[in-house]
Amino acid sequence: MTDESRPVEEEIEEIVEEPVEETPPAPDDAYLRLAADFDNYRKRVAREHSELTARANERLVNELLPVLDDLERALEAAAEHEEAKLEEGVQLVHRSLAALLERHGLKEIETEGAFDPHVHEALLAQPAEGAEEGSVLQVLQKGYRLGDKVLRPARVIVAE
Repeated sequence: MTDESRPVEEEIEEIVEEPVEETPPAPDDAYLRLAADFDNYRKRVAREHSELTARANERLVNELLPVLDDLERALEAAAEHEEAKLEEGVQLVHRSLAALLERHGLKEIETEGAFDPHVHEALLAQPAEGAEEGSVLQVLQKGYRLGDKVLRPARVIVAE
């Protein structure tokens, strides 16, 4: 029987029966490339996050510069002992800073009514005539939200 006349099945059996030399597997380039790509992605995201934060800070500082100018004018008025101008200057600075922060989503936390532990911090509970138990009697420090997040809870005195 010649090689051409042998059935294909016999040839396959010979190939399968031949001992296969086992070599240790070489590192898979696909996994190494994937790891390198992921590392590059992680570094790029960190760099982009840093740049985004820097740009956001730059924009906020640029918007705060007029408030700083107003404060300087108020201090100059105080140096000249013009109390009326000083008070007017401080009110101007307060209004401009409050408007700026409001444009960026800052809102004051409401303190009227009942105590809410999610947005209020009770510093003291005291008895009060004519006040409902658990109601806010006095605000010691205003609280603020930025969007839905509480930046600082309102510090209050609560009725017992």
